[in-house]
Amino acid sequence: MITIIPAIDIIDGKCVRLEQGDYRLKKVYEEDPLDAARRFEDQGVKRLHVVDLDGAKATRIINYNTLERITAKTGLMVDFGGGIKTDNDLQIVFECGAAMAVIGSIAVNDRDLFQEWLFAYGPEKIILAADVKEGHIAVSGWTDVTEIGLFDFLRYYKAMGVKQVLCTDIVKDGMLGGPSIELYEQMVRDFPSMRIIASGGVSSVAEIIRLNEAGVAGVIIGKALYEGKIKVEELKDFFL
Repeated sequence: MITIIPAIDIIDGKCVRLEQGDYRLKKVYEEDPLDAARRFEDQGVKRLHVVDLDGAKATRIINYNTLERITAKTGLMVDFGGGIKTDNDLQIVFECGAAMAVIGSIAVNDRDLFQEWLFAYGPEKIILAADVKEGHIAVSGWTDVTEIGLFDFLRYYKAMGVKQVLCTDIVKDGMLGGPSIELYEQMVRDFPSMRIIASGGVSSVAEIIRLNEAGVAGVIIGKALYEGKIKVEELKDFFL
């Protein structure tokens, strides 16, 4: 059964959503992300995806205090990404209570360091972020699109022992136009040993059902929840 994972994106300590990763297209949904996290937990959610958007643009994590408050004051399993660039950053993420760290830019720019982290912490605690735009990997808060193809990227890290991949289609993200279901179907077919987490564009329960049928392990839902396009009550069957 697919895991439902609401997203909390943080800028200036607030819960926000962007469109296609554009920081200029920011909308604030909660002044305190902890309020959103508690609401999700009260509704039966077990897992949460937290992104430090300030950190993603900077050279270090920034909103770790918010992560610590969420993990201390809820029972949610939290994965955290954005700005994890050094051993110290990663240590802080786990010390602040994250169950898993989502690593993107370092996996592109310093593959040796990523592999060190993968071996040190294990594949259950490290999620590879494969943020993709028109078939190519993007880094640095999606501001830099590389020449690296998505499937080449995944093949390389599959050989390194990666078990979890969070793939965001940047063009879809925040647009409520539906996810790239065919892309995720192909990823599941080509990499059956990996747990694929889909992100970007989810706007209906029907889409989640299709992703579940495709064998996708998890789905990130953001704007659709905040805008009321999907209600958590509609997802109860996935929490059983």
